[in-house]
Amino acid sequence: MKQALSIGAAALALALAGCGGDGDGNSTNLSSATGTSSAPLPQIAAPNNGDWTETVTMTERGGFLMGNPNAPVKLIEYASITCSHCAEFSEQGGAILRDRYVRSGQVSWEYRPYMIFPTDPGIFMLLRCLGPGAFFRVSEQLYADQRTWAGRLQTMPREQAQQLDSMTPQQQAATLLRVTQLDQFFRQRGLPEARMNSCLADSNNLQQLGEITRRATAEDGVGGTPTFIINGEKTDADRWSRLEPLLRNAVGG
Repeated sequence: MKQALSIGAAALALALAGCGGDGDGNSTNLSSATGTSSAPLPQIAAPNNGDWTETVTMTERGGFLMGNPNAPVKLIEYASITCSHCAEFSEQGGAILRDRYVRSGQVSWEYRPYMIFPTDPGIFMLLRCLGPGAFFRVSEQLYADQRTWAGRLQTMPREQAQQLDSMTPQQQAATLLRVTQLDQFFRQRGLPEARMNSCLADSNNLQQLGEITRRATAEDGVGGTPTFIINGEKTDADRWSRLEPLLRNAVGG
């Protein structure tokens, strides 16, 4: 954990680098299917003619769960908000996962933060402060514009980057949010300056994020992002084209 989040000029350069899985061969291939059926999924109706994609709650593990809490297929995604591969997954599969699978009531989608890059803590702290209702929508927007805001780290003066090492974790998070101009991004989405500062200064918030990452590594065998777990089994999928057949097979369609 400490090593993964070390701050400094060299670490900042990683923000645009790869973040793939550990490739340790311990994952499970839940299906041998190579294609994906286009047949409609069986539907489980949401209460009061509602929409399962509008049901989002924080879980006891600190993740955000969208969809039917009693869905027969439970998907967990461990992801870094700065990870380029996670952004690719969001672009290629996020909308389909939400609109086809979660909306059916057959699949729930839990996103658990996994901190790899120096920018992850501050962004995740503010996402948590926005609350469950905004989490998936704002995360999708962050992924869509990731190259722009992460790219601003490349123009950060080396002296300023080196100064980060003498700051507290909360000060580091606030500084990196300003460098990436994501403080403006969150203000535009309804997080006032005072509330933002309070969230970033909350050591308990940061500790909880650190515990999510620690448990992911120690208990779930996560070594990179994105990592997907279906009904308790870690998969070897690292992109939407590999994950969707596993989901379809788990649903049974």
